[in-house]
Amino acid sequence: MNGYPSRIVCLTEETTETLYLLGEGDRVVGVSGYTIRPPEARRKPRVSAFIHAKYDRIEALSPDLILGFSDLQANIAAELIKRGYPVMVFNQRSVAGILQMIRMLGSMVGCADKAARLISQLELEIDSIRAAASQLPCRPRVFFEEWDDPLISGIGWVEELVEIAGGEPIFPELRNARLGKQRIVSAGDVIGRRPDVIIASWCGKAVRREKIAQRDGWSDVPAVRNGHIYEIKSAYILQPGPAALTEGIRQLHHIIARVAQAMAGEGSGVQEQPRRRLRNHADRPGAIEQHLDSPPPVPTKVD
Repeated sequence: MNGYPSRIVCLTEETTETLYLLGEGDRVVGVSGYTIRPPEARRKPRVSAFIHAKYDRIEALSPDLILGFSDLQANIAAELIKRGYPVMVFNQRSVAGILQMIRMLGSMVGCADKAARLISQLELEIDSIRAAASQLPCRPRVFFEEWDDPLISGIGWVEELVEIAGGEPIFPELRNARLGKQRIVSAGDVIGRRPDVIIASWCGKAVRREKIAQRDGWSDVPAVRNGHIYEIKSAYILQPGPAALTEGIRQLHHIIARVAQAMAGEGSGVQEQPRRRLRNHADRPGAIEQHLDSPPPVPTKVD
């Protein structure tokens, strides 16, 4: 591998997906237990959860580079450094930060040119969504619910993607708060800001939309009253990597466009045509797409 790392352990999903998109999946020797993208990466040895790692499994793989994410993996990183391994921990919290992570990772494995091409693909995807969003009849107010108890609003890159996709986050003042505990909101706060749509992604568990709709005092919230409660799987939106900039933003735009069209119909007195409710929008995006313009393709592996 010309002196570049060839046995890489990825403690979170976004670096795994990035390496595969760069055509360097063969270098990945260990992954997080939460890894689902790409499917072939799931065959790699699983060595970690998010805040816990199996150090014996990692050592058995003889890695020459270990990749992690955020301060939440600081203890894992510290232990691995003590054991003599080279560790790189990224901390991207914005769209620009995600693209920078890809650029840095590409350089670290000797694939700077391929990383630049991947970034160009992702930027085209983002620009196409932004252009489509600019044509929407209105910008719905969006509550992105990252957790249900306590209620936590969306992290920085999510709120940024909501805006690009055509929505207006109802808690813009919290978008730069790095920790979940800094983004806790009350039920009354949500009620008072009257979101037109609620998009939930509860990391590690399925969203229960009926539970959201049945919360005390929420029946008059426009999103609840009009049935605009949706789920996006956390793997598509809460991982700050290619997934969020492709499948994540596409699903956000489909949902927001659907709500904007419904709101425009209500304003003109035209009733929205009945649409079949989906049990899980994230797993079946095609069912949403039948009512909306076809999305741009997801990035493919760059050569």
